[in-house]
Amino acid sequence: MTDSENKALPPAIFIMGPTASGKTALAMALRQHLPVELISVDSALIYRGMDIGTAKPSPEELAQAPHRLIDILDPAQSYSAADFRADALREMAEITSRQKIPLLVGGTMLYFKALLEGLSPLPAADAKVRERIEAQAAEQGWEALHQKLSEVDPVAAMRIHPNDPQRLSRALEVFYISGKTLTELVKVSGEALPYRVHQFAIAPTSRELLHDRIEMRFRQMIANGFEAEAKALFTRGDLHTDMPSIRCVGYRQMWSYFSGEIGYDEMVYRGVCATRQLAKRQMTWLRGWEGVEWLDSEKPNEALNRVIQVVSA
Repeated sequence: MTDSENKALPPAIFIMGPTASGKTALAMALRQHLPVELISVDSALIYRGMDIGTAKPSPEELAQAPHRLIDILDPAQSYSAADFRADALREMAEITSRQKIPLLVGGTMLYFKALLEGLSPLPAADAKVRERIEAQAAEQGWEALHQKLSEVDPVAAMRIHPNDPQRLSRALEVFYISGKTLTELVKVSGEALPYRVHQFAIAPTSRELLHDRIEMRFRQMIANGFEAEAKALFTRGDLHTDMPSIRCVGYRQMWSYFSGEIGYDEMVYRGVCATRQLAKRQMTWLRGWEGVEWLDSEKPNEALNRVIQVVSA
């Protein structure tokens, strides 16, 4: 795309970053200076009744700065990157139609990637094909199936360990269903995002500072009633840790605590550790992200002014 073609596209803003980095505060501040409307990019904030443990903006904050794609599902429901892309594109088009700028804020990097690059046309799972693969594994061992993958898709086989049956099975399943390798199909991305996107990542410059913030926030969640919130979900009886909602950091550890697998202190410790691991994965995504400008969360005014400057140019 040429520069002139790019400039003809409507603008959009991405505010990305690890958990507890100040993304929401920056996005809300930008509403005072730019004609933006906010869209949440967070795989946990989509769920109703999961407010404290997801650090969802408060009702007061949402009244002041409404976020789209928050509270759209019950925790028993599932939601994919493809679902998010369709919903986000719809909301962005509606915002743009009113000469406003979509501002997408959150930490679910897979959603940002799906929106920016489109989705690879991978075939849906096929239970019969998967059963056949599992039967072969039971008879021959996963090592033999990994050898088979090495023959048809050596690139995927190098990435996937023989002791990772889930990913190994999926790579073979894709080949058996489509006749094409996972590597081939992943190269074919969907339609690119029809916007001129200004991408920013906000984080503290110090990892230790981010770790301290995460622990403080987790303990504040506990003080704000996170245990009671999680217990209400636990006692419903229809939710379990295989569901994406309950796999969210904090809730998974609460489930172990309620089930008697771990004590209270261990739950808090594991919750903090899991949140730090999430932040590390988010930072890994962002360090390899093309076209992103980094902002220092310890200098909020500078960060705010920089976004305004770039978007207004």
